[in-house]
Amino acid sequence: MNKVAQQGGGVLADNVLPIMTGRGGAELTIVVPTLNERANISLLVDRLRQSLPLLEWEVVFVDDDSKDGTMLAVRDIAASDHRVRGIRRIARRGLAGACLEGILSSSAPIVAVMDGDLQHDETCLSTMFAVLQRGEADLVIASRYQDNGGADGGFTKLRSNASRLATHLARVLLRTQIDDPMSGFFMLRREIVEAVAPRLSRQGFKILLDIVASSPTTIRIREIPYVFAPRLHGQSKLDSLVALEYAGLLVSKMSGDLISTRFLAFGLVGSAGVVVHLSVLHALLPHGLSFAVAQTAAMFAAMAFNYTLNNAFTYRDQRRRGWRFLTGLLMFAALCSFGVVAGVGVSTLLYSGHSRWWVAGLAGAIVGSAWNYITNSAITWRRQ
Repeated sequence: MNKVAQQGGGVLADNVLPIMTGRGGAELTIVVPTLNERANISLLVDRLRQSLPLLEWEVVFVDDDSKDGTMLAVRDIAASDHRVRGIRRIARRGLAGACLEGILSSSAPIVAVMDGDLQHDETCLSTMFAVLQRGEADLVIASRYQDNGGADGGFTKLRSNASRLATHLARVLLRTQIDDPMSGFFMLRREIVEAVAPRLSRQGFKILLDIVASSPTTIRIREIPYVFAPRLHGQSKLDSLVALEYAGLLVSKMSGDLISTRFLAFGLVGSAGVVVHLSVLHALLPHGLSFAVAQTAAMFAAMAFNYTLNNAFTYRDQRRRGWRFLTGLLMFAALCSFGVVAGVGVSTLLYSGHSRWWVAGLAGAIVGSAWNYITNSAITWRRQ
C-alpha cells in the first residue's frame, strides 16, 4: 500500500494567484457526474460563475443517459457559455467511471470532482486551487470530518453512521490516513489520475479512495473543512448495492488488485447460486427423480438465478434490459449448456461411485460455474 503524505490546515481563498490563459485553455476542469439532475444544472453553473471569477475554468457534466433532460439543460447553457460542456454516456453506468471519463477528457493541469446535487460547497474550489497552485499538495480533499466541517445537515442518521463506518474501515484496512476518504469532493493534478487510470475501478462511488490506494508513489494531501449541505432537488443515487461495491473495492486494493471488484461480486453471486443449486437438488431427490434429472434441473435453476443476480448487481453498469435481458438469458443458457453437460457428467460419476449427494452436487456446480464465468464475462456482458 502506498504511503500518503498529509498536511493540515487551509488557506484563504483570496490568496489565489490566477494564471489567465484566455480562451486558449482552462486552468481548472470541474467534473460533475450526473443522473437525473436537470433541476440543479443551471443553479450549479451560476454558483461556479460567482465563486471562480478570477480563474479560467470549465465544467464537464458527465451524464449517465438521464431520462429527465439533464443533457438538454447542459446543452442549453453550453450554447452561450464555452466553459460548459457535457458528455452523454450510453449503456454505461457508475459514478466512478463517469468521474474518470470526465477527468481524462480534460486538458487542464488541475481537475476537481464534485456532485451535481448542490450539497458540495463550491466556494471551497478557489481555496483548493490555491493550495495546488502553490505546490503545497498534490491532492486537496474537502472534508466533512475536520474541525469546522460537518455532514449532519446533509445526511440521515443511517447514512451518517454508514459513512463513518466506511471511513474507519478504509483507515484500518488500507492504512489511509485521511479524515474523509469517502469524500466525493476533491481536486488534484490531472497527471496523478493519468498515471493510475488503468488500475481504477469503473464501478462504485468512491473514486477518491481508489486513486489514493492505487497510486504507487507518495501523494501529498491537504484536507480543508466544509459543511455538507442538504440536497435541494432530486433524489440520492445511493442504494443497497453500494455497500457491497465498497467492500469489493477494499478487497481489491488489499489484494493489490489481484481480486477485482467484479470478480469478487461474481464469486458472491456464484456462492449464492450454489446454495440455490443444492437446495433444489435436495428438494427433488425424494420425489423419485433420478439423480441425473434432479441434478440437471438444479443446475438450470441455479443458472437462471445467477444470470438474474449478475445482471442486476455484478454487471449493473452494463445491465441488459427489456428484450436484451431475454436475449442475454438465452445467450447465457447457450454458453452454460456445455458446462451443464460437463457438470452433470462429473457429478453423476461421483454419485455412482458412492460419494455423498452434496459432494457430487458441489463438484458439478463448480464445473458449471467455472465455464459460466469464463464465457459470459467475455461474451454475454461484453462492453458494447
